[in-house]
Amino acid sequence: MAESRHVSVYVGRSVAEVYAYAADPRNLPAWAPGLLKSVENVDGQWVAESDMGRILLEWAPENPYGVLDHHVTVPSGERFYNPMRVTALGDGSEVVFSVRRQVGMTDAEFDRDCAAVQADLDALRDILERR
Repeated sequence: MAESRHVSVYVGRSVAEVYAYAADPRNLPAWAPGLLKSVENVDGQWVAESDMGRILLEWAPENPYGVLDHHVTVPSGERFYNPMRVTALGDGSEVVFSVRRQVGMTDAEFDRDCAAVQADLDALRDILERR
Protein backbone atom coordinates (compact mmCIF):
# COMPACT_ATOMS: atom_id res chain seq x y z
CA MET A 1 0.00 0.00 0.00
CA ALA A 2 1.28 3.48 -0.87
CA GLU A 3 1.87 5.77 2.09
CA SER A 4 2.77 9.43 2.53
CA ARG A 5 3.56 11.44 5.62
CA HIS A 6 3.24 15.21 5.48
CA VAL A 7 6.10 16.94 7.27
CA SER A 8 5.82 20.69 7.80
CA VAL A 9 7.37 23.75 9.36
CA TYR A 10 6.13 27.27 10.05
CA VAL A 11 8.43 30.01 8.72
CA GLY A 12 8.04 33.57 9.94
CA ARG A 13 8.51 35.00 6.45
CA SER A 14 6.22 35.74 3.51
CA VAL A 15 5.24 33.10 0.99
CA ALA A 16 7.08 35.05 -1.71
CA GLU A 17 10.32 35.11 0.27
CA VAL A 18 10.15 31.44 1.26
CA TYR A 19 9.20 30.37 -2.26
CA ALA A 20 11.98 32.40 -3.90
CA TYR A 21 14.64 30.90 -1.65
CA ALA A 22 13.39 27.31 -1.63
CA ALA A 23 12.72 27.23 -5.39
CA ASP A 24 16.38 27.99 -6.18
CA PRO A 25 18.24 24.64 -6.30
CA ARG A 26 21.53 26.44 -5.62
CA ASN A 27 20.31 26.99 -2.04
CA LEU A 28 19.69 23.28 -1.37
CA PRO A 29 23.14 22.47 0.08
CA ALA A 30 22.54 25.14 2.75
CA TRP A 31 19.26 23.72 4.02
CA ALA A 32 19.54 20.05 3.01
CA PRO A 33 23.23 19.37 3.70
CA GLY A 34 22.67 15.70 4.49
CA LEU A 35 21.37 15.17 0.98
CA LEU A 36 23.57 17.38 -1.21
CA LYS A 37 27.12 18.66 -1.18
CA SER A 38 26.85 20.97 -4.19
CA VAL A 39 24.45 21.91 -6.99
CA GLU A 40 25.15 23.42 -10.39
CA ASN A 41 23.29 24.03 -13.62
CA VAL A 42 24.94 22.11 -16.46
CA ASP A 43 23.46 22.82 -19.88
CA GLY A 44 20.03 23.57 -18.42
CA GLN A 45 20.00 20.52 -16.08
CA TRP A 46 20.42 20.83 -12.30
CA VAL A 47 23.14 18.41 -11.21
CA ALA A 48 24.03 17.73 -7.59
CA GLU A 49 26.80 15.87 -5.83
CA SER A 50 25.65 13.68 -2.97
CA ASP A 51 26.87 10.77 -0.87
CA MET A 52 25.15 8.53 -3.48
CA GLY A 53 27.08 10.17 -6.30
CA ARG A 54 25.78 12.47 -9.02
CA ILE A 55 22.03 13.09 -8.93
CA LEU A 56 19.76 15.07 -11.23
CA LEU A 57 17.13 17.53 -10.00
CA GLU A 58 14.07 18.71 -11.89
CA TRP A 59 11.89 21.43 -10.33
CA ALA A 60 8.33 22.47 -11.09
CA PRO A 61 8.28 25.57 -13.29
CA GLU A 62 8.05 28.89 -11.46
CA ASN A 63 4.45 29.43 -10.43
CA PRO A 64 2.27 31.72 -8.27
CA TYR A 65 0.83 28.82 -6.24
CA GLY A 66 3.79 27.90 -4.04
CA VAL A 67 4.31 24.53 -5.74
CA LEU A 68 7.88 23.33 -5.19
CA ASP A 69 7.43 19.77 -6.47
CA HIS A 70 10.60 18.18 -7.77
CA HIS A 71 11.98 14.95 -9.16
CA VAL A 72 15.28 13.47 -8.04
CA THR A 73 17.06 10.96 -10.28
CA VAL A 74 19.69 8.93 -8.42
CA PRO A 75 22.76 7.25 -9.99
CA SER A 76 20.86 3.96 -10.50
CA GLY A 77 18.46 5.83 -12.79
CA GLU A 78 15.59 5.56 -10.32
CA ARG A 79 13.46 8.71 -10.29
CA PHE A 80 11.61 9.95 -7.20
CA TYR A 81 8.78 12.48 -7.13
CA ASN A 82 8.74 14.82 -4.11
CA PRO A 83 5.62 16.95 -3.57
CA MET A 84 6.38 20.18 -1.71
CA ARG A 85 4.34 23.35 -1.10
CA VAL A 86 4.64 26.73 0.58
CA THR A 87 1.38 28.36 1.65
CA ALA A 88 0.38 31.40 3.68
CA LEU A 89 -0.23 30.78 7.38
CA GLY A 90 -1.01 33.73 9.61
CA ASP A 91 1.76 36.31 9.29
CA GLY A 92 4.15 33.77 7.79
CA SER A 93 4.24 30.60 5.73
CA GLU A 94 3.97 26.86 6.09
CA VAL A 95 6.23 24.58 4.08
CA VAL A 96 4.82 21.07 3.61
CA PHE A 97 6.83 18.17 2.16
CA SER A 98 5.08 14.88 1.43
CA VAL A 99 7.47 12.05 2.25
CA ARG A 100 6.63 8.98 0.18
CA ARG A 101 7.32 5.56 1.65
CA GLN A 102 9.39 3.57 -0.83
CA VAL A 103 8.62 -0.07 -1.62
CA GLY A 104 10.24 -2.39 0.90
CA MET A 105 11.01 0.39 3.38
CA THR A 106 10.68 -0.65 7.03
CA ASP A 107 8.81 1.46 9.57
CA ALA A 108 12.14 2.50 11.11
CA GLU A 109 13.56 3.53 7.71
CA PHE A 110 10.44 5.54 6.91
CA ASP A 111 10.60 7.24 10.31
CA ARG A 112 14.29 8.12 9.65
CA ASP A 113 13.42 9.54 6.22
CA CYS A 114 10.68 11.70 7.75
CA ALA A 115 12.99 12.87 10.55
CA ALA A 116 15.66 13.83 7.98
CA VAL A 117 13.13 15.85 5.97
CA GLN A 118 11.95 17.55 9.18
CA ALA A 119 15.56 18.49 10.00
CA ASP A 120 15.97 19.94 6.49
CA LEU A 121 12.76 21.98 6.81
CA ASP A 122 13.86 23.22 10.23
CA ALA A 123 17.17 24.32 8.69
CA LEU A 124 15.27 26.11 5.89
CA ARG A 125 13.21 27.95 8.51
CA ASP A 126 16.29 28.90 10.53
CA ILE A 127 18.10 30.28 7.48
CA LEU A 128 15.12 32.32 6.33
CA GLU A 129 14.27 33.69 9.77
CA ARG A 130 17.89 34.86 10.27
CA ARG A 131 17.79 36.90 7.04
